Amino acid sequence: MSGRPGDGESTDHAGVPVPPPLVFLAGLLAGIGLDALLNLGEPSTGVRFAGTVVGVIAFLYFDSAAMRSFKLAGTTPMPWRPASALVVNGPYRITRNPMYVGMGFLLTGLAFAFGALIALAFLPVVLLVIDRVVIAREEPYLERRFGADYAEYKGQVRRWL
Repeated sequence: MSGRPGDGESTDHAGVPVPPPLVFLAGLLAGIGLDALLNLGEPSTGVRFAGTVVGVIAFLYFDSAAMRSFKLAGTTPMPWRPASALVVNGPYRITRNPMYVGMGFLLTGLAFAFGALIALAFLPVVLLVIDRVVIAREEPYLERRFGADYAEYKGQVRRWL
């Protein structure tokens, strides 16, 4: 079961309408498609390699550290499941959204890997969708669920970097 409203499960979750990784994937695929359509040429091998390595390493840092923090707290990172603990350690000390930051780095690294740098133009759109569609549901849920603890955390840690 998905845990989404209307399927018979609890509605004690953020109500995010689309899995966030799909938003990032859509932006990447749109960029790769536009690059193929426009045939803009490819960056040098060195630029592709460097961009890929930096993007993937940053993704691995942010997302693996965030997942580890969720596991240690005994809660789920899935926004369509109830949160049982407020995670504020690991990368959550520097950003309230390290997984989305990591996915942004992954989109960037993959744009370099595919030589489709026009995909980087889609990153601000992807981040806007994440901010307005995903985070706009997650943060009020966390405020309801964790009250003053979340409000204090929100006042101390930036949404992004």
